[in-house]
Amino acid sequence: MDDFELYLDTADIDAIKDLDGLLNVQGVTTNPSILAKSSKDPLEALGQIIDYFRPDQKIFAQVVSTDFDGIVEEARFIAGLRPQNMYVKIPVSHNGLRAIKQLEAEGVHCLATSIYSADAGFMAAHNGAEYLAPYVNRMCNYGGGMRDVCDLIDMLAMQNSGTKVLGASFKNTDQVHELIAAGIQAVTVPVDVAYNLIGHPGVQIAVDEFTANWKKAYGRTTLRA
Repeated sequence: MDDFELYLDTADIDAIKDLDGLLNVQGVTTNPSILAKSSKDPLEALGQIIDYFRPDQKIFAQVVSTDFDGIVEEARFIAGLRPQNMYVKIPVSHNGLRAIKQLEAEGVHCLATSIYSADAGFMAAHNGAEYLAPYVNRMCNYGGGMRDVCDLIDMLAMQNSGTKVLGASFKNTDQVHELIAAGIQAVTVPVDVAYNLIGHPGVQIAVDEFTANWKKAYGRTTLRA
């Protein structure tokens, strides 16, 4: 239908299964903090996600090491967890940017994360990163967050870049709405924001009204008797 990509920013397998049934989900993003909160061994949590998702759905896992050699080693390990559509998240530190450049040359799929400025995101794309994850809410807290993300989208479009902006660190649906309207290619949302995107109270009020009117007229709550 479209090229927009929706990801779930969680390692909660029950929430993943429920939302994947409700929505056209392209995959899951995780990071060290998300996996640490799962109360499971991190590789066990990732294993459950890998076992659940179809091969065409993407899974993103982040390196923990901060030195260049450690980042590269962990990235290769993560990439090997799955035959296809396994993406490695790497923060845009100096060592991270060096690693992205090398790993993409090796064929490892990279997402540049911890992005706080359009310039840093653009440079990561120029190093070969396939996805960029600007931290939307955190950028807003520093000021100019939405403007910077929109600038990044425009900068990549002007250069005909194939890199996609995958907005992250959302705190509310308004932030998601604004960036979709601005043409962002992908977003990853926490569980509460995902449910809020489809949870307007007016929907159930309307459904209850339809049901009540139908039952009053026909004495049943189904189309056919």
